Amino acid sequence: MSSRLIGIGVGPGDPELVTVKGVNALRAAEVVVVPVMDTGERGRAEATVLHYVPEEKVVRVVFALNERTDRARREAAWDAAGGRVAELLRRHASVAFATIGDPNVYSTFTYLAQTITELVPDVVVETVPGITAMQDLAARSGAVLTEGTEPLTLVPVTAGSAVLKDALAGPGTVVAYKFGRQAAEVAEALARTGRLGDAVWGSALGLAEESVRPAAELDGTPLPYLSTLIAPPRRDGGRGGKL
Repeated sequence: MSSRLIGIGVGPGDPELVTVKGVNALRAAEVVVVPVMDTGERGRAEATVLHYVPEEKVVRVVFALNERTDRARREAAWDAAGGRVAELLRRHASVAFATIGDPNVYSTFTYLAQTITELVPDVVVETVPGITAMQDLAARSGAVLTEGTEPLTLVPVTAGSAVLKDALAGPGTVVAYKFGRQAAEVAEALARTGRLGDAVWGSALGLAEESVRPAAELDGTPLPYLSTLIAPPRRDGGRGGKL
């Protein structure tokens, strides 16, 4: 019988924001892999998983989660991680991989699954959706992500501030991920497009160090890397004005 690799979204950090299906999948898997950086500290995914499964069931695998410039080092780390998970799949019928947010939205699981399908050709890959940071920030801040016919654009600011500026020039809500290191450029782009007043940002959502603030308070100070921004469009038409 083919082994199963299940990517499970465990939300943005608050252990209460794991779905019932996600919890059941974590508990049903024979082992649960959690990604860690080479520095070894416990990440959000691991901390969340440990609320639901015993520590002896968790396998920590090093990923180059913070490597952005050295492609060779990043590829080597992915290969090593993939090899470790492939080894687990040869010994276990089901292996879960826990990822913050959703496994199909800017997730390390995407790269792992690509590697595993080459190393273990008969593996069955599945995913369990998770709550994303933008949904959690919207709930915690009161920001409405979309109304009526408004589009929603999600951009990683690691792609450069120009991508964000192009999105802000459009008609709908813009969500920016990983913008903390470019907070000054983001604040400038919001001001130039008239979106600063209604925008909000948040980091460490659901954790003790959580911060949810109006974007108007951005002063150029770098923020945590995993910061999220919601910049709604102007909504002047009253109730149902965007229908």
